[in-house]
Amino acid sequence: MSANPHILELRTSPHVHGPNSVQTIMSNVMFALLPIAAFAVFLFGISALALICTTTTVCVVTESLVCKLSKKESTLGDYSAAITGLLLALTLPPGMPLWMAAVGSVVSVCVGKALFGGLGQNAFNPVLVGLAFIHAAFPIEVSSWTLPLAEGRFTSFMGTTLTVPFLSPAAFDGITGATPLALQKFEHVTTGLGELFLGTTAGCTGETSDALILLCGAYLIARKFINWRIPASTLGSAFLTSLVFYAADPEKYPSPFFTLFAGGLILGAIFLASDMVTSPVTPLGMWVYGGLIGFLTVIIRLFSGQLEGVMYAILLGNAVSPIIDSLTQPRIFGARRAKAKL
Repeated sequence: MSANPHILELRTSPHVHGPNSVQTIMSNVMFALLPIAAFAVFLFGISALALICTTTTVCVVTESLVCKLSKKESTLGDYSAAITGLLLALTLPPGMPLWMAAVGSVVSVCVGKALFGGLGQNAFNPVLVGLAFIHAAFPIEVSSWTLPLAEGRFTSFMGTTLTVPFLSPAAFDGITGATPLALQKFEHVTTGLGELFLGTTAGCTGETSDALILLCGAYLIARKFINWRIPASTLGSAFLTSLVFYAADPEKYPSPFFTLFAGGLILGAIFLASDMVTSPVTPLGMWVYGGLIGFLTVIIRLFSGQLEGVMYAILLGNAVSPIIDSLTQPRIFGARRAKAKL
């Protein structure tokens, strides 16, 4: 309504603005990720700290350079670049050579974000774009794992961390270890749920402690910075899909609880699949989107050569997100449903 009571102004939506800005949402996501990053440093030492600092710094610097070259206002204040770098580090092995992680960080910002026009216009999660590039370019290094709580982790780097660019990484000096997913898939050895839940296993830098990830995710859900439907449907779908196979052959397939707590499913469901830009906005669409991601994660884990399927499942979910949104739009208030033609 205009200042003149006799003039009615018609404007496009949104008519009511929410109290949370982009900066508020992003800063809270960053706050929720810090405990996970701190626990990763506790488990893997200064190599994990160097990895986190490298990816975060490179993403922020790349974002700044992209803004300058494109003559756009700096977007560093929205914290999205810092979150991209932090999440990328948490999805990589703690001993990842820093120069490879830096290259992946540049790809995340330039290809995953800037190429589409910046924040709010990207079709795919920038973190997963960079991660997919690293998986394709450096398959051996991204599949090499380190056992947590190693002696001397706070006084010396892992042998691979400071690898010179384009040279073969040094050995892990006998402290390598298979992830729970690898042990189950290739040796049919199931890791205890307690170890998986607390996070005292080999794995990506920030995916090990499911208890901590769930706690940080609960904070974001309680503050309504992410929609609970996406992680709930993703985890629920993965559980039910795994339950079907486990019921058919419990000796061959892992239990649904192992499926939930092993690997990066919980981290992906809470912090990656729920990205507001690349996920559906309709309530029904969120359920369909999360259900698809959970289903695909289990199928990829069980029937492909890949140990983990979360990254590919979320990228495929991002690809069909606009279609899901268009098919799940609620009926316009007051409109009649079209009658079926006889």
